[in-house]
Amino acid sequence: MTALTAVLGDITEQRVDAIVNAANSAMRGGGGVDGAIHRAGGPEILNDCIARFPNGLATGDAGWTTGGRLPAKWVIHAVGPNWGAGQRDRTLLESCYRRSLVLADELGARTIAFPLISAGIYAWPLDDAIDVAVSTIRASTTDIDEVRLVAFGRSTFDAVSAAVSASE
Repeated sequence: MTALTAVLGDITEQRVDAIVNAANSAMRGGGGVDGAIHRAGGPEILNDCIARFPNGLATGDAGWTTGGRLPAKWVIHAVGPNWGAGQRDRTLLESCYRRSLVLADELGARTIAFPLISAGIYAWPLDDAIDVAVSTIRASTTDIDEVRLVAFGRSTFDAVSAAVSASE
């Protein structure tokens, strides 16, 4: 059974096989978590994005690159829906988590860390973003041993931690 844990911290510092990036569809870096991962991982990540995804990715899809200079071997880039721009189809957000886990399994990853996809600059309502993350991960069949939901702030961590505990 996959262990699901809430972590307070910086996703770029997680010592796991793969971290998930809340990417934009262009796959060329950006703000928020995306920018932090590209800055910490170095130009290798952007170069791999350009080579592997010349036309970007669709909302709800995911693809992987090197982890560059990160402790993680791989970055799985998941393109979440932008609530603030009117993309409010919950199934697209669910797809980000499912596709990321499928890719992690294909890569042979045993540990993975997720941010709350779309909950930052894409403005997905926090409570629903947490519910989507926890319920989709719990419902997924995966060979991953440990899934971490990483929250950068204390109040978000407390909410994630409560949702993870309630789902057990």
